[in-house]
Amino acid sequence: MSKSVMRRAGVAVTALAVIAGVAGCQGDDKKAADAPAAKARTQDRTAATKALTAAYEKTSEAKSAKVRMTMTMPASMEGGGDFEMTGVMGWEPTLMDMTVKGDAFQSEPGDPEQMRMLMVDNVMYMDMGAEAAKDMDGKRWMKMDIGAIAEQSGDKELQKQMTGGLENMNQDPSQQLAVLLDSPNLKHVGSEKVGGVDTDHYKGSLTVAEMIDANGSLDVLSDEERKSFLEGVEKAGIEGYDIEVWVDGDGYPAKMNVGMDSPEGAVTIVSEYSDYGAKATVQTPPAGETVDLMEMLGEIGEGLGAAEDAQSDSAAS
Repeated sequence: MSKSVMRRAGVAVTALAVIAGVAGCQGDDKKAADAPAAKARTQDRTAATKALTAAYEKTSEAKSAKVRMTMTMPASMEGGGDFEMTGVMGWEPTLMDMTVKGDAFQSEPGDPEQMRMLMVDNVMYMDMGAEAAKDMDGKRWMKMDIGAIAEQSGDKELQKQMTGGLENMNQDPSQQLAVLLDSPNLKHVGSEKVGGVDTDHYKGSLTVAEMIDANGSLDVLSDEERKSFLEGVEKAGIEGYDIEVWVDGDGYPAKMNVGMDSPEGAVTIVSEYSDYGAKATVQTPPAGETVDLMEMLGEIGEGLGAAEDAQSDSAAS
């Protein structure tokens, strides 16, 4: 498999991983306030919680939506650059059909301008393009069963982290709302237009520890593993998170902003949603047009092993 193919696969996975865990940490000023101000904040949070709880329930029941995501990552970050993802996502069951395009895909001559990515039954399929198919026996689709990869590793902690991350990879807007509802300083910012539609704008911030507590996919971790995860995130220079949502008159999120401040710079995702509840289906590519990443890596490893054995036999003789 060429370096170009592996790089494009890595870029795609990086983009999805960012979707899974990114959020911003601009935060609000936490100076002490007088009692009347504190009471006003409590009332504001109560009203905001009521509105977003209703939006959460409607969004959960919708089970699908069309989405356009724009992502910006520092160039110094692995897989960094600007990305745009458009398509449809579904939850319960989880599925995705997205087209991704961005700077990181076109760093070498012949690279495709965009990549289509599918996810269904916890398996990801990536259209690597016609050029990449030349390195994959004429097959342009790469299959990645992340759960199977984790299980094959034999590392139980890695299995928990990878499968938990996979659950988050296609995190639906209702789950983002659930996280935002755990913000201690949730507030209604005001009324704004998004794409010509009237919406109510809400915002809240969470510390790293609060975000971990709110993230249901991390419930599989033991207390020791959660502590280790928290220390790792803090060591990476991440201080906190912030989520913004604009809810339309029908009670659905029309737009969400999430991002994260890192030592390399700010990482942001802006998501715009529409057509909630529209039927979402994903047709996986035929097996004859698909290469399994694990099988390919296994064949490469066997080839390298045979070459090493031949060299050893030659040296011994």
